[in-house]
Amino acid sequence: MADEIINRVANSKLVTIDLEDYYPKGPRIVFDIKDWLFEGFVLREKDFRDQVAAHDWSKYENCYVALSCSSDAIIPGWAFMLISLHLEPFAKHIVIGSLEDLETSVYQNIINNLEVSEYADKPIIIKGCSKKPVPQNAYIMLASKLKPVAKSIMYGEACSSVPLYKNK
Repeated sequence: MADEIINRVANSKLVTIDLEDYYPKGPRIVFDIKDWLFEGFVLREKDFRDQVAAHDWSKYENCYVALSCSSDAIIPGWAFMLISLHLEPFAKHIVIGSLEDLETSVYQNIINNLEVSEYADKPIIIKGCSKKPVPQNAYIMLASKLKPVAKSIMYGEACSSVPLYKNK
């Protein structure tokens, strides 16, 4: 009989973690306040508060929202806080910044709550390629969270992984 092909990867204790599996569903929206500023640059408190009060916040139900201002205006901190307080009953998550900042914050919450004891003394591969916008910071956060418990940490696929850490 010819030599049988053995799938050593399938028979190993190797555990693959794909951050894409943790990607939460829901629309991502950038909320730009530039249009609520006088000539796109000046925040007039009364006018701004009127805009906030008149806006239909319910359209952000179950959304992830990044608050930003695309003009070079100087925005006081209370303005974003005011908007976030109106968004809070509807949005799943709110940050000030870009979509990248939003995804990083979402993944930070996910990774902070991730139970890693099941990965104790196991070789771990953090899967690299993703079709969803998993931020690079999420990979760093996950590796840091796994380091105290993992036997080893690699990046990529089982057939072509890059070793990153080995517990001695």
